[in-house]
Amino acid sequence: MAATNLGSTGAAAPERESARGRKPAPAAEAYCASGACVPGATEPAQSGPEHVTEPVAYDAILLAGFGGPEGQDDVIPFLRNVTSGRGIPDERLEEVAHHYRHFDGISPINQQNRELKAALEAELARRGVELPVIWGNRNWDPYLNDALNQANERGFTKLIAIATSAYSSYSSCRQYREDFADALADTGLAETVQIDKVRQFFDHPGFVQPFIEGVRDGLAELERRVPGLDRTNGIEVLFATHSIPSTDAAKSGPAERGFGEGGAYAAQHRAVAEVVMREAGTSDVPWQLVYQSRSGPPSMPWLEPDINDAIAELPGVGRKAVVIVPLGFVSDHMEVLWDLDNEALESCEEHGLEAVRVPTPGTHPAYVAGLVDLVLERVNGTPTEERPAMTELGPWYDVCRPGCCENVRLGFRPALAGIAP
Repeated sequence: MAATNLGSTGAAAPERESARGRKPAPAAEAYCASGACVPGATEPAQSGPEHVTEPVAYDAILLAGFGGPEGQDDVIPFLRNVTSGRGIPDERLEEVAHHYRHFDGISPINQQNRELKAALEAELARRGVELPVIWGNRNWDPYLNDALNQANERGFTKLIAIATSAYSSYSSCRQYREDFADALADTGLAETVQIDKVRQFFDHPGFVQPFIEGVRDGLAELERRVPGLDRTNGIEVLFATHSIPSTDAAKSGPAERGFGEGGAYAAQHRAVAEVVMREAGTSDVPWQLVYQSRSGPPSMPWLEPDINDAIAELPGVGRKAVVIVPLGFVSDHMEVLWDLDNEALESCEEHGLEAVRVPTPGTHPAYVAGLVDLVLERVNGTPTEERPAMTELGPWYDVCRPGCCENVRLGFRPALAGIAP
């Protein structure tokens, strides 16, 4: 039973308009010809190196979030923003709105980004790094347009962006980069403000460490709850992430890397899951990568298995308990609270499985410190060989490669922090 969630960051969306309700026309002179240079980038990134090893004196950090409603009256307008251009009637949106209405119309994601912003500011101050943090969302107030206008008003022209998404795919990376381009064009700041972006941080120690701790603690909790539980046969660890259309997954990451079915998106998740199990000292425990929160018509293939379908199969192979790891998520937003804490845990109860859901990174000190480390890589021009990565896939690119993470339904739209297209 797959969750229907039009508000998901993995939703398959046809032509996307800006959050303000119109699709801005990019200024042609602000973008480079295909492969010629990196649009809207600071000078060290303009030629498109995989890793920028020249220091950059940034003025501020742009914290880019997905956004979410903060009251019952916000829910439908928010979902209209998320699905803009798809022609979905409000009656259909109401089928998804009940997830938000269950929580009084409030998505936790905005408050989580406020807390993350405060934690980043505290960590920067602790290290003596004088970089303000400006927060903007793709789909709700405060919008990216507002953030860029604020930056301009404060005289900030060189921004380093952190997108609150760790992996490579259209919806988790390129769509943010397109939104940066839209926001620059929409605000008229394409010739004034430059935006770089930190690398995708799926295998950075700061992101991975909270999951290592979570798996270790989750298994210990299950063993306390169920005395005599055999961890090698009685427990399954389910690493959960957002499902995306199979065609988008196949296009994730640079084509020349040859990731095959599932693309870089699935490969990155599998690689991180392997590291988590090894570093948690739990390599003897069975695990699998599962997906959640799919949307779109049943005729469109999405990555599988769905977490609820996987849970249903576990009693048949002798499992008594489950550790659910929200590996694809940085905080406990709606897809975690509803699709995991509600639907997946209900599935576990239905099938007689003891279950623990481990925390997302949120404002874990290692995660916050890791995000600051990623910013300082670009500030200091850290050599590639000195950049931490816990899988053989990384460290990922500072500047996305040509054709990376194409939206196969729309093709390529202008995007920053990557070589065109």
